[in-house]
Amino acid sequence: MILTVDIGNTNIVLGGFDGDQLHFVSRLSTNHATTEDEYAVTIGDILSLHNAGRAHFEGAIVSSVVPKLLPVLKKAIKKRLGCQVLSIGPGIKTGVNIKTDDPSVLGADFVCAAAGVMAHYPLPAIVVDLGTATKIFALQEKGVFLGTAIMPGVNISLDALASRTAQLPHISIEGTPPVIGTNTVDSMQSGIIYGTAASIDGMVELYQQELGINSTVIATGGLASSIIPHCRKAIILDSDLILKGLLSIYRKNS
Repeated sequence: MILTVDIGNTNIVLGGFDGDQLHFVSRLSTNHATTEDEYAVTIGDILSLHNAGRAHFEGAIVSSVVPKLLPVLKKAIKKRLGCQVLSIGPGIKTGVNIKTDDPSVLGADFVCAAAGVMAHYPLPAIVVDLGTATKIFALQEKGVFLGTAIMPGVNISLDALASRTAQLPHISIEGTPPVIGTNTVDSMQSGIIYGTAASIDGMVELYQQELGINSTVIATGGLASSIIPHCRKAIILDSDLILKGLLSIYRKNS
């Protein structure tokens, strides 16, 4: 098996691949204060839950948008599994041809999502990643990464509403609220869910105009399943896209 680890600003997602089959997915809260030993214990507990022991793994690969945690998780995985641990960074082969102004500063999450698209979907493609931030990027044929748009994520927007106003509460995203809310919670959920969905529809339309060609549209990220069903555009929901990209990159470098 191959262990794939995506370290995000809010969550750390672990995925175990047996061949091309994703055997398990698990999420941890991202905590900057957790030590490598503590992460090693937690990872061991997660693997035990899925009946995946040390002997099952031949390698691992880690992606991180939290630079401080990358060496911590790599050491934790090495302690727990004793296998080769790769990471997304300079010198690793991804297959993605980055055409931004400074390719060195492009987030590892963008690179892994692009690799996942290249491995599983026809190009050109537009990708929407709904995580801590909402990110959109365009990928041309032959894996040419053109550029991105970045917006405040769903939870950032909700936190801003609650913290910057006197009477709006902290709420969670759940269910299908009425478009025209008749109470505070429904009104906030309507604005966030349908407003974000409409924003994504609009951005996809603009991207399609810029590309001038029909493109596959894929959405991923922890909040995608709450928002994408309310979009009017035809968007493929793939919550495991970054993990799939990590597996593809691991194979290119092993």
